[in-house]
This record gives sequence, structure tokens and C-alpha cells, in this order.
Amino acid sequence: MKKSIALFTLALSLSFGTGAIAQDGSEPTNGESVEMTEESAAAPMVEEPVAEEAAEAPAEASPEATTETGFREVIKDKFIEGGYQWMSPLLICLIIGLAVAIERIIYLNMATINTKKFLERIESSLKSGGVESARELCRSTAGPVAGIFYEGLTRSDEGIEVVENSVVSYGSVEMGKMERALPWLSLFIALAPMLGFLGTVIGMIEAFDRIEAAGDISPTVVAGGIKIALLTTVGGLIVAIILQIFYNYIMSKIEGLVNDMEEASVNFIDLLVKTGVVKTKNNA
Repeated sequence: MKKSIALFTLALSLSFGTGAIAQDGSEPTNGESVEMTEESAAAPMVEEPVAEEAAEAPAEASPEATTETGFREVIKDKFIEGGYQWMSPLLICLIIGLAVAIERIIYLNMATINTKKFLERIESSLKSGGVESARELCRSTAGPVAGIFYEGLTRSDEGIEVVENSVVSYGSVEMGKMERALPWLSLFIALAPMLGFLGTVIGMIEAFDRIEAAGDISPTVVAGGIKIALLTTVGGLIVAIILQIFYNYIMSKIEGLVNDMEEASVNFIDLLVKTGVVKTKNNA
């Protein structure tokens, strides 16, 4: 009995000694054991918030980078899951369509001018330098309105009817220039969903082939196959929506330019008659 009590006392003293060494880093004496245990019990209460702040600091600094990286990874994973043979044509449609749209937007923005101020400059040129000065001004100005004015001034000596016909005819030519390459953009808008649906149908066929090969309708096989098949439809719709937005913006720009052309053409012919550059039948 005494031997067991002695062994228990020795084990207890060793356990306290080992705990004190782990907390302090050095072996304490018998007189310091009580003080060390009190300090070790109080120390975590002071240092714990600092440790929590240090652990929380990187978590607060990383969400933006994690979100950006996560979004790119999700897009890449979905592209791969959809199948390169179907997602690659959709990506090509998007790239070419955006290139066409951006080129048209740049062209239309460069072709947009202030028609009222341009008419005022044409009038001052006609009064100061005649028809040749006005033609030179039209030649140095970009845009369909300047091109229409140039054609009208070129035939100003042939009468008012010839000038009107030339303005109308060249207006159609300028509209054709503004709408150049838009049929390709319309093609990509219609083609992207079709490619997506085609990929979905073929993916569904492959999913049913897997079910037939497995001999059982497994939820994993069905859900996985349908999910991958529908990714092509989602991709095609996204491409079509993006290109459709650009197409509508371009058409609105063209419509605004056409209205400016029509209004400017009427004012231009009136200006030619008022300045005496061309004569009507009554004046003749």
C-alpha cells in the first residue's frame, strides 16, 4: 500500500513538473512551481486575443484575391466541363463578334459630327471661297454627312434635281458603309445559341448512352451528364446576349446618323438655293 502511494505521488509530481517545463521552457525549482503555474494560467488570457487577431488578419486581406481567382477558376472549369469541341466555337464567335462590334463603334463615333456647325462652316466657305472652298472643307471632314455634301457640291452646276438625286443616292451608299460587317454580327448572334443547343442535344445523347451502358439510372450519371450538356447552352446564350447588346447599340448609332443625314441634306439643299449656288426651275 505504501509503495502504491509513493508511486502515485511520484507520478503526480512528474506530471506537474513536465507541464511547468512545457510552459516556461526551463525546469522550475520546487519553490517556483506554484508561481509558474499561476503565471501560465494567466498568460493565455492576455496573449490569446493577439493570437486571434494575427490569425484573422490574413483572412481579412485575402477575400478579394480569392474571389477574383475563384471566378477565373470557375469559368475555366466550366469551359473544360462543357467540352472544348463545343465551347471553342462559342469562344471564337464571341471574339470575332466583339472585334466586329468594336470596329463598327469606332467607325460610327468618328463619323459623328455636329451637323449644325458644319452647315455654318459650309455656308461661310460658299460665301468666302465659293463651291471649291466648300468642297475642300467636305473633303477634309470625315463622316457620311460630309460625303453627301461633297457629292451635292460636285453636281451643283447641273441643277437642283440632279443635286437632290445625287444626295439621295450617295446617302444610300453611306448607309451601306455604316452597316458594313453587321450581317456577320447578326450571324454570330443567331449561331451561338444554335451551337449551344446542338452541344446540349449531343451531350444528352451521350448521357443516355452512359445510362444504357451502366444498365441502371444512376442519379450521379444522369445529373453529371445533363449538367455538362447544359453548359453549352448556357455558353451560347451568354455569347448571344453580349453580342446582341452591342448590335442594338450599333443600330441605334446608325439610326441617329441616318436622321442627321436626312435633316442635314434638306438643310444643305436649302442652303445651296439660298446662296445661289444652284437654281430652281422658277429662278431659271
